[in-house]
Amino acid sequence: MRKLLLTSLALLTFSVSFAQTIDDLKTEQATKKDSIAAIQGRVDALQGQIDAFPGWKINAFGTIGANLSKFNNWYSQGTPDNSAGNIGVTINAIANLDREKFFWRNSANVNLQWVKLDDKNNPADEEGFGNTTDVFTINSLYGYKLNKNFAISALGEYRTSIANNFNDPGYLDFGIGATWTPIPDMVVVIHPLNYNFVFADNDAAYESSLGAKIVVDYTKQLGAINFKTNFSTFQSYKTSDLSNWTWTNSFGYTLWKGIGVGFEFGLRNNNQETLANAIDVAKALDAANGTTTPSPTFDSIDNSLQSFYLFGLNYAF
Repeated sequence: MRKLLLTSLALLTFSVSFAQTIDDLKTEQATKKDSIAAIQGRVDALQGQIDAFPGWKINAFGTIGANLSKFNNWYSQGTPDNSAGNIGVTINAIANLDREKFFWRNSANVNLQWVKLDDKNNPADEEGFGNTTDVFTINSLYGYKLNKNFAISALGEYRTSIANNFNDPGYLDFGIGATWTPIPDMVVVIHPLNYNFVFADNDAAYESSLGAKIVVDYTKQLGAINFKTNFSTFQSYKTSDLSNWTWTNSFGYTLWKGIGVGFEFGLRNNNQETLANAIDVAKALDAANGTTTPSPTFDSIDNSLQSFYLFGLNYAF
C-alpha cells in the first residue's frame, strides 16, 4: 500500500511538472513570436524606405509553359504514331529611375513559343519544333517633370520578331509629347508628334508614316504577385490602314522560392501585317496552281484580330 501511494505521488508530481513545462514553453514560444513579428515589422519598414528612395528599380519575371506527348499504335486517332510538343517562354524586365526633376523608364517583353507534331508514318513530316509565337518589344521613356503627375517626355519603342524574320517587319517609334503618372505604378503617354518607321522587305504592304503614339502601362508587385499590362497604339495621320495597336498582359504568382504559376495573353490589330500575309498566301497559291491573280489590297482583305496566350510555370527574379 505504501509503495502504491509513493508511486501515485511520483506520477502526480511528474504530471504537474510536465504540464508546467509545456505551459512555460508555450509562454516562451509566444514571446519569441512577438519578437519575430516586431523584427519583421522593422524590416518591412526599412524595405519601404528603400523602395521609396529615388533610384533604379529593377524587376524581372517570366513564364515557362510546356506540354509534351508521345503515342505508339494509338489507332483510335488519325495519327496513331506521333510525338507532339508545345513549349513557350515569356520574360518581362523593368528598369526604372525616378528623380526629383526627371524619370527614365525602360521595359522589355519577350514571348517565344515552339510547336511540333511529328507523324512517324510520314517520312516527309517535319520532326523538329517550329516557331509559332515570336514577340519582342523594348521601349524607353524619358520625362522632365513639370509637377508631380505631368512631364514633357520622349519615347523610343522597337517591336519585331527575333526567332524568325528579324526586323521583317520591324517597327521603330520615336516621338515627343506629355506623360501623365496618376499613381506610382501607372504611366500614360500621349505623344501627338511621333514617326513610325517600318522596316520590311515587302514594300507593297508596309509603309512608314507620321502619327500619334499613345501608351498605357501599369506594373505592380504585391508580395508574391507580379502583374503588368501594356497597351500601345500608333494612329497614323496619313491613313487608318497604317495604324496599329498591341495589348499584352502578364501575371505571375510565386509559390515557393521564386517558382510559381504564370499567365500571359496578348491582342494585336495591324492592317499592314494582315495585308503582307494575304500577299504571301496569294503568291504561294499562284505558284502551286500556275495562275496569276491580282495582288491583295487593304480594301480586299479582312483585318482579323491577332491573339496569343501562354499558361505555365513562372519564375520571379
